[in-house]
Amino acid sequence: MIAVIGHGGLGDTTLELVEAELRARLQRPAEGAAALVRAGAGLPVVFGRATREAGRKLTVLLPAQGVVPAALPEPDRRAAGELLVLAEQVRLLAFDPADRDACVSADELLVKESRTVFAVWDGSHSDGRDATAHLVAFARTRGIRVEIVWPEGCVRGRA
Repeated sequence: MIAVIGHGGLGDTTLELVEAELRARLQRPAEGAAALVRAGAGLPVVFGRATREAGRKLTVLLPAQGVVPAALPEPDRRAAGELLVLAEQVRLLAFDPADRDACVSADELLVKESRTVFAVWDGSHSDGRDATAHLVAFARTRGIRVEIVWPEGCVRGRA
């Protein structure tokens, strides 16, 4: 399984650069490995598109309250719809999408289930809001291969 983690709130130009890089990396042979992503706007969607364009299967994790999908924050709803169309499989995972710690725990599960993690990361330390550095360390301490994806021209924020 291949998963993606990374900075949120990236601008359109950065997301375009990242999508092109992910597409290229997903084109490489990897024993037909499928991809896994947690539903959300931005990076999850570009990863989902790149995954399907590379001919790989996509599994999307959706937050749930018991056996019912949980309501996503407004910015993530449209993105989740696109991911559901791209997905071959959807899995419900009990967590509150409005709770940062619950989202980090969901991402840790995603990482644990993967053999490779693409980390869309500029190398910065965790700042209390962005857990990318934590998730990279989490993967590495478990022996999971991490590939940093930060093409030239990428910037943090909506620029």
